[in-house]
Amino acid sequence: MTKKLVKRCHAGDAAGNKKLGELVTIVNPGADALFRRAAWRLVPLILAMYVASFLNRVNVGFAALTMNHDLGFSPEVYGVGAGIFFWGYFFFEVPSNLIMEKVGARLWLSRIMLTWAVVSMLTAFVQGAVGFYIVRFLLGLAEAGFYPGILLYFTYWFPAATRARILAIFCMGIPVSNILGAPLSAWLLGIEAHGLHGWQWMYILEAIPTFGLGLLALRYLPDSPARAGWLGADEKQLVLDTLARDARPQVHGFGEMIRDWRVWALIVPDFCIVFGIYALGLWMPQMVKAMGYSTSQIGFIVMIPYAFSLLVLWGVGVSSDRTGRRALHFCLSALIASAGFLVAALGGDNPVVIIAGFCLASGGVYSGLATFWSVPPLFLGGTAAAGAFALINSAGNLSGFAGPALMGLLRQVTGDYRAGLWMCVAVPLVAALSMALLARYCRTPPKIQS
Repeated sequence: MTKKLVKRCHAGDAAGNKKLGELVTIVNPGADALFRRAAWRLVPLILAMYVASFLNRVNVGFAALTMNHDLGFSPEVYGVGAGIFFWGYFFFEVPSNLIMEKVGARLWLSRIMLTWAVVSMLTAFVQGAVGFYIVRFLLGLAEAGFYPGILLYFTYWFPAATRARILAIFCMGIPVSNILGAPLSAWLLGIEAHGLHGWQWMYILEAIPTFGLGLLALRYLPDSPARAGWLGADEKQLVLDTLARDARPQVHGFGEMIRDWRVWALIVPDFCIVFGIYALGLWMPQMVKAMGYSTSQIGFIVMIPYAFSLLVLWGVGVSSDRTGRRALHFCLSALIASAGFLVAALGGDNPVVIIAGFCLASGGVYSGLATFWSVPPLFLGGTAAAGAFALINSAGNLSGFAGPALMGLLRQVTGDYRAGLWMCVAVPLVAALSMALLARYCRTPPKIQS
């Protein structure tokens, strides 16, 4: 089955890119230098914003180590509350991205960060299940549009031939947030001061950098190359001309996008790869705790899979750009994720084997996420891209509700995490199969000749 999936993805990619050199070559060395300068100017700030975003989104996984006891939450209540974030995300995602296209990235992305920082702080003061559900829903509402907004923003700045690497660096924000956040969150859980528990201090203190980055984005993030103060007039024109020569997407209008079946079909592989991200990310600290480790040890052990995933993420991103085989690399990533969950499920009581499985699973889901988002721009542009990125991401991210909630339910019913891990073995296989079937229909149109 694995060989058939890989052959389907390879064939679909090849059909869409008959002249591979056209896809991966940028024609002007001067433009290359400008794109490198843009990457150094923009990507570090955007990466820091995403690190803060994801930390505020998933630090609930560490808070649960003590918060669940303090507030009397069952595994099912925690799982539903952790995942209900994505319903708020779902309802406001498409409107948020369309607003960003109208008002500009600088203003809208900074607004998103400032509001979610405030809501994240409010999580420290929940008193029960209902309050927990409400605040998590509001956090999703506040953050809606950030991720697809950044995806759209990258299409304003970088040509398709280099975008998978840029997306790989951006998606590194997820494991980096966990590498930094795991030991920090574990340490903050030990603070008991001024009548607040450690998990409350964790929510308050980890939201402060997010608020600061929102102010920095308002000051330093240009809406587009045409508005970048650090580019001269000739340089702006060169960047815009180079981007204009990129492959012209087939679909531009919002209505046209809504009617395009490929947009709706792409929700399936996105849903399935994101399922693994949150099922693992929001439950890994508790699965490691069940192995008998202390809170401080958990913080460092959880770092290991995320550090490993950085290597996989970068390697897959570079290979995807060099070969142009976007769907193939997504399918391979999904298969790696499935294999990782399988190793963890079969690990029994051996923590080394289980953590090794988590390493493979992390590498697969995060590289899959990065390569997935290099596929929709192959046929989408303009307002269609803005709407589709938001639509696919919002619907796909509902798996961020389903994954943690089902993990919690299965844990409560069976008394073991293994049933949830077996579920996570199957879901990435669906991701690989669906992308293999879609690959031939998501093609790069002919490149515009200068």
